Amino acid sequence: MNILITGASGLIGSAVNQLLQTSGHRVFTMSRKDTHAAFYWRETAPRQWRIDWDEDTTIDAVIHLAGESVGNKRWSTIKKQRICRSRIDTTKALVEKLGQLQHKPEVLISASAIGFYGDNGEEEVTEDSPAGNDFFATLAQNWEQEANRAAQHGVRVVNLRTGLVLSKHGGALPSMLPPFKLGLGGRLGNGRQWMSWISDTDIARLIVFLLENPKAQGPVNAVNAAPVRNAEFTVQLASAVCRPALMHMPKLVVKLLFGEMGDLLLLSSIKVKPARAQQLGFEFEDTELNNTLVQRVSED
Repeated sequence: MNILITGASGLIGSAVNQLLQTSGHRVFTMSRKDTHAAFYWRETAPRQWRIDWDEDTTIDAVIHLAGESVGNKRWSTIKKQRICRSRIDTTKALVEKLGQLQHKPEVLISASAIGFYGDNGEEEVTEDSPAGNDFFATLAQNWEQEANRAAQHGVRVVNLRTGLVLSKHGGALPSMLPPFKLGLGGRLGNGRQWMSWISDTDIARLIVFLLENPKAQGPVNAVNAAPVRNAEFTVQLASAVCRPALMHMPKLVVKLLFGEMGDLLLLSSIKVKPARAQQLGFEFEDTELNNTLVQRVSED
């Protein structure tokens, strides 16, 4: 298959790009820098995107992973606007472009997030659970709504609701490691909030699985079936780096330091079941948190 990836230089994009190529697929990437690239896009004005598309190359599938990083800094009003625009507006522009093509791709796998569900405390959620009503839940709903418009053009759409992706090469784990290696790691708030996670290896495998499975459609939770509480995650990460985890950051401190970002990404409890992936027959390889962390903190 000829597959186009947006956000190919990111954590998930890099992992799936490598796996696709080793699986025999031909991969193209959407560039934001090379104006002479076969596939190129950039924001020409606020909320306006230009997309150059090489129609001499038939694209069979699109994996849309582009989006501003959400967890690297406190959310200002401008930061939140960039988070939204980099997801909703790019998805809208991409789907509009797909509708103009003479040869349309068979499938669009578009990133979303388990933040779609909002904070659900102890309740386990599946793809059939309702959406939340906070900033990130609203963002995810609008994001998916734009992607789903591709179905009007006969494109099979998969909304990939990702959880915490564990990798040494990007995402949250590298930023967690320095304090834990110094023995300064600890739980956040009361530590009882659920964390739904997946390894970088498994999310790449899941994307390829969904790409190749014609029955895969609609929302799919990209997490494994082994969520843990924040306190347990803290213990396991400390163990992986052979350090104690004696510190504790109270809820009030988290909110003071990180604001809304801390409240939604660090303190929210989202216990997610990968019901759809399991129904389709996908088998996760990394389900033991300790082993997954040890492998990733020890990678060269």
